[in-house]
Amino acid sequence: MADAGGPVLALTTGEPAGIGPELAVMLAADAAPPARVVVVGDPALLAERAAMLGRKLELVTLAPGDPIPAPRQGLLPVWPVALRAPSHPGVLDVANAGYVLETLDAAVAACHAGHAVGMVTAPLHKGVILDAGHVGFSGHTEYLRDRCGVDEVVMLLATDSALHARTPEWRGGGALRVALATTHLALREVSDAITGPRLARVLRILHADLSRWFGVSAPRIAVCGLNPHAGEGGHLGREELDVIIPVLEALRAEGMALDGPLPADTLFTPRHLDGVDAVLAMYHDQGLPVLKYAGFGRAANITLGLPLVRTSVDHGTALDLAGRGLADPGSLEVAVRLAADMARRGGLA
Repeated sequence: MADAGGPVLALTTGEPAGIGPELAVMLAADAAPPARVVVVGDPALLAERAAMLGRKLELVTLAPGDPIPAPRQGLLPVWPVALRAPSHPGVLDVANAGYVLETLDAAVAACHAGHAVGMVTAPLHKGVILDAGHVGFSGHTEYLRDRCGVDEVVMLLATDSALHARTPEWRGGGALRVALATTHLALREVSDAITGPRLARVLRILHADLSRWFGVSAPRIAVCGLNPHAGEGGHLGREELDVIIPVLEALRAEGMALDGPLPADTLFTPRHLDGVDAVLAMYHDQGLPVLKYAGFGRAANITLGLPLVRTSVDHGTALDLAGRGLADPGSLEVAVRLAADMARRGGLA
């Protein structure tokens, strides 16, 4: 959806008992948002959190398709979705699991209908959604994959300084993009999930979307091994020999610039990262601790492989901070700015 007024982004409020609603309030109340953001959530919840934080806010309730006003400080457009039950900061309630999922569905529908070019998501609480009976729910990434009808998506996290096409800041600058070959899996399931076809699909999506959304014309990707020392020639595991190396060799023959597989404990050092556009880690806690150490609170989570833009914050619901005015909107600001930049680079705005 190209629009002279700038891209429209749907912002879901996430778990209502967490900091998501107040981050949305801060985004609009403290400065003009960097894009035309429409919050998908309960207007009464947002008004309550604004009052709790002492923020002045004009809430404008709209329907998808209504004109979206230009961003300005103190104005927050809302596509309303009603809470299922009253929400109190820090107090989870399974009754509102359906509310959280409805906000996601509404944001996806708005993107598919052309009313928004992408969505930004505040953090949700997976345990509450599972406890409410939504069996198999494992997070935003997989839920949006299924709602968008695609076979494979890739989770990518990027620090604030890595939001541009090329980042010559590896040496001490902290710029970093880390993608994951597997996402929310128990550690004992990871090895079986890393198959040749899956790894090839993930690398193709990462390669294509670094070009499409980040403007990297010829991406260079560094790939972690699964095992310590990248398997030590098969002595510490055969996944590198049997799966990872054959995939990398086949994709190199297609023209991709791929380094590895490299031991994860040395890959995340300046010598190996210099000139690299993204790192592919084999599992969640192999790559994300490094990323979050480099830029926690100033990084964003991106879902690649979708027909729409989706970004999110780099943190959780922070129930202990909810309603206390202690939440930091920095990651949400990065996620919104990144989503707008991606939409422009991808020709959607």
